Parts: sequence; C-alpha cells; structure tokens
Amino acid sequence: MKILLVTGRVAEPIVRKYGKGCDVFVCPISVAAFLTPKMIANYLIKGNIKGYDLILIPGLVRGSTEEIEEATGIPTFKGPKYAHDIPQTLEAIKNGFKLSKKVPADELFQMNALKKVEDIRNKTKNKNYIENALKKPYNLLIGNLPVGFDFPQRIVAEIVDAPKLSVEEIVNKALYYLKSGADVIDIGMISGEENLDFIDLLPEIREKIKENGFDVPISFDSLNEKELERVSEHADLLLSIDGSNLEKLVTKTPVVLIPTNQKTGYFPQKPENRVKFLEKLKENAIQLGYKNIILDLILEHVPYLGRSISAFQLYRERNPNDVLLAGVGNVVEMIDADSVGINSLLAGITGELKVSLLLTTEVSPKCQGSVKELRRAIDMMLFNIPKDLGFDLLILKEKKREEITYEINSPILEAKQREIKLEDIYFRIFIKEGKIWVIAHRGTKQVLTMVGENPDAIIDTILEHFEISPRHAFYLGRELEKAKTALKLKRSYLQEVELFKDFY
Repeated sequence: MKILLVTGRVAEPIVRKYGKGCDVFVCPISVAAFLTPKMIANYLIKGNIKGYDLILIPGLVRGSTEEIEEATGIPTFKGPKYAHDIPQTLEAIKNGFKLSKKVPADELFQMNALKKVEDIRNKTKNKNYIENALKKPYNLLIGNLPVGFDFPQRIVAEIVDAPKLSVEEIVNKALYYLKSGADVIDIGMISGEENLDFIDLLPEIREKIKENGFDVPISFDSLNEKELERVSEHADLLLSIDGSNLEKLVTKTPVVLIPTNQKTGYFPQKPENRVKFLEKLKENAIQLGYKNIILDLILEHVPYLGRSISAFQLYRERNPNDVLLAGVGNVVEMIDADSVGINSLLAGITGELKVSLLLTTEVSPKCQGSVKELRRAIDMMLFNIPKDLGFDLLILKEKKREEITYEINSPILEAKQREIKLEDIYFRIFIKEGKIWVIAHRGTKQVLTMVGENPDAIIDTILEHFEISPRHAFYLGRELEKAKTALKLKRSYLQEVELFKDFY
C-alpha cells in the first residue's frame, strides 16, 4: 500500500523519521495543528497528488477528512496526534485496522482497546456464563456480584470510620467510589468503639445508593463481635473474622478470614506460619458451618511487603482454588510516593496470584483517585502484558518523548523581567467542587465572582468586565491553567505557589 503522510514544516523531520516507507507531503505552514481540511485539500490539488492508496493527515487537525477525500479521490483518514505513534498506526493499517475520518488514530486505538475490555466484562455478565462459573469451587456470589477466577478482579472501596458521617455523606462517598469503578462498598467501623445503633441505618444507606442506580453489595468491616452479630442480616460480606470471634459468628453470609487473634494479639509474621494458621482457621470455619469463605493473608506495608507477598504466594500454591482478598490500601497509604504506579504494580502482582478482591480506600490526599487508578490497572491486567495496549496509567510521565525544535533566523533577546505596576483591581483564585473560582477585588471590597472549568472562558469573562494590562492577563492565564492542572490531578492549588516541587 502506498501511503502519503501530510504534515507542516516544523514536524517534517520527525514525520520522515517515524514514517519510513511512506512519502511525506509538507504543507507550506509551520505548525500542522493550524491546518484545516480545506487548506490541505487545496495544497494537495496544487501539488497534483496522484497514485496513492491512502492519505494520513495529522490527528491534531480539526474537522473531517471527507473534504480532502472528495478533492483528491484518495481515501483519507486521521493519523495520530503525535508523530511517534505513526509506526503503530502504519502497523494497524497493515493488519486491517479501520481508521476514522474524524477521530485521531491514537484516540481510536484507545477506544478499541477499551472496547475489548468492555467485551471481556460483558461476557462475564452473561446469565448462562455466571451460572456455569458458579458451579466451580473458585467462584462465589457476594450479594448479586459473582466473584472468583472466572471474573475480573473486584474492587472493595472502604468508607473509613463510617459512623462519624451522616447518611448523606456516606451515600455521596459511596456514589463517588462507584462512579470511579468500585464493585463493592465497604462500611468501615471505628476501632475500639461500639456503634450498634448505626447498623440500623444500613438498609437506608443501601436503598439510597440503589435509588441512584447502583445495586451493589455492601460489606461490613469490624472486629467487634456485637456489631458483627447485629449486621449479619444487613451485609453481603463480613470483614474481618479471625481466631478471636470465629466460633461466635457462624453465618451463611460470605466472610473474610484473616490470620490473627485480636484478643491475644497473635499475628504470625513468617509466611509459612501465617499460611498454616489461616489454613487451620479455614478448616475450623468449614466444620462450624461457614458456607462462603474468602481468605486474606494481610498485605503489609513496607518494610514487610515482601514477606506478606510471599505468604500470598505460598498460600496460593497450597490452596489453588480458594478465593482471596488483599488490602492494597495498606501499602499505598503507608508510602509517600505517587499512588498511580503503586496501584498498578499491586494490581499486576495480585492478578498473577489470582487474588479476586482488592480492598482500598482514599483517606489521605496522596491516595485520592486510588479506586479509579485500580480500575484502570485491573483493565490493563486483562491482557497478557500491560504494555502498548492503546490505554495506560501514564499521568505524570510520558512513554515517548516528542521533541520539536525551530530553526532560528531572527535576532535573539535575553528575557528580562520589568517592574510590575500595581492596578486597582486584583483577583483571588481558588478551586472548589471541581471548578475554578475567581473573586475580583477593589481594595477590600469584592466586586464580582466568576466560576467555571475552562481557563479560556474565565479569562474571557474577566476581560469582558475589567480593563487589565496584558501583563496582568498573562499572569491570570498562567494561574488559571495551574488551577486546572491541580483539578485534573486532584491536587490542592494555592495562588502564586508552585504546583510541583523541584525534584529532577
């Protein structure tokens, strides 16, 4: 197939580098993103372009390629937004992948990969599939949710210290988790306290969540025997049963067994001892009449992470059919590093060990977004190797570097900052409820408040109502963009304070 790549002057070298084997048509314009389909059509007609099977235009060009195709008579499609994705695009074409006239190729790859994820998930939602899977020893039901080897890993999102919150706050937190990708909502009780009256609110909480379109299992996390006894008819899963309360809480409700005895303070540290103790607890639980048992070896934080993973590995080798749970939040909360990579790695390790349930929470600011990160990571682990899928978890770092330099043919001036002239109007910028807020002041008096999500819209509104200098407008644009970045990354924003610390 003879393919023609269209680009601008600046990107020509990099397009030729990544588009080996293709001809390159360079439009007489600096930046390809400034091109329009009409401009490209006119340039190609003037260039008398013929003999090509396919034309690829830059993905950053707005609009449809139909106008180009009509003008040239050659099938024309959107290529990728960035030149380093050209090889992947060419390989996809070779393998019969259908490109779009409106959507950039790289976005199409992501949509296609996520469609594959959705297809896998939809398969496991089929009624006949579920019925057959539940006949196997390594699958079970938690409420109405099938869990086990034949289903994707499920996320249990914990609402920590739930009795301290109102019903409305609990429901809102649950809805946030569910929209982020959680499968089970875990009601975390307060350690060392007894809140029996709170348990009576669980039916109301469940109903309100259901009214918002989510009919999901509710798990209950407590070590208090009275709380566990009282909640058994309201919960779909009970965490955590151990050597101290095993004999008093026999139930048909699925339970999570952990290798501890809270009354004596016993917790075996060596992987082999931990595995043997949990195996003994499981044996006792079966004899007592427990029906659905899930095992948790307890995933410890650094510096004990290695031994706890070893315990999971050893247990899995000895008990190939048991359904396991791992509290990944224990690890993420206890290390001062970005949660994205840690959640990705833990999803990969637990997936390899066939851990069916991942328990997490979002208590500290550094863990905000953990549920959504885990959901994306689990989706990535549905493939053999979580690389080159078309979608990823790269947020702060990039996979490939795109470098464009310009040829300098003009005098060079060293930038110098001028003295700032104060104006009678100034602006306070902050973020709240997912939006950017700007309050205009004259002296101590508030004049006008503007709110929005788009920095361009806010700056346009400011310029419509106030006369400010270009320097002031540049300053506001910079700060508004910082605020938008903070919102995207779930970070705090303080006006005139750097968003990221120096590290590299």
